Amino acid sequence: MSSSQPPAESPAAVRRRSLLPPSYERQHGHARRVELAADRPIRERNKISYRFNHWPIWIWVFFIAPGPLTFDLFERGFDLRMAAWLGVVLVGTGIAGLRGRLPGVEPRPYIIRFTEDRPNPLYRRVCYTLAWSEVVAFAVLNAAGLAYAIATGAWRLRQMYDVAYFPIVITIWILGALGQLPRVKRSTQGEGHERRYFYGSVWAVCIAQPVLWFLWRALPRNMASDTLKLAIFVGILAYVGNLARRGLLPRTRPIVPGELAVSD
Repeated sequence: MSSSQPPAESPAAVRRRSLLPPSYERQHGHARRVELAADRPIRERNKISYRFNHWPIWIWVFFIAPGPLTFDLFERGFDLRMAAWLGVVLVGTGIAGLRGRLPGVEPRPYIIRFTEDRPNPLYRRVCYTLAWSEVVAFAVLNAAGLAYAIATGAWRLRQMYDVAYFPIVITIWILGALGQLPRVKRSTQGEGHERRYFYGSVWAVCIAQPVLWFLWRALPRNMASDTLKLAIFVGILAYVGNLARRGLLPRTRPIVPGELAVSD
């Protein structure tokens, strides 16, 4: 079957997914569903509302970049240090957004053809590298902290953030600078597949982290509770990651290349 022709699927089935780009049952690697680039609308410009709605995403990404400070936020609540840092982030991302230097906040979409070997702008590489570093660091440190507590009976997660957070994120930053991360490569040619790995990781961590925070607040700190927390945390990461691998979550489906498309 030609990759540019959708498989036979009833119009009613497509309409039921009208809030999202149409997807089709088709095995493509590990994914069970694909999107066709030809189905995605072509925009000459991004609406003001579209650009504004993407701004809070990057506010959050930059705000939580200092991991130990973010740990204090969830442990003790908002304070003057966080207010000052939030002010810096608001000004910085606001200026970048007005200049069209944040992904999704550009005046017009940057990526139009998924097969086009087009340079990946520096601002996209910086933003997605930072997001990757946080996804990896928070997941690794929280799992490691729980494992340490189970093994030793001592809770040392705050100390682990102080010692290990920045070595982890700096390692990811170096990989990003070398173009070794999905969505951070020097070319946007593989965007139709690379975004799957990014959004799959974001889905998994953004679901697992709030659940873990709730369990950390609700359950006592003992071996049985910590074991349950770790099992649930890792279980959510694995389950949601597998859904993303199979293309069953929004923005985790392969986009069949060869047609015009707009990337978010």
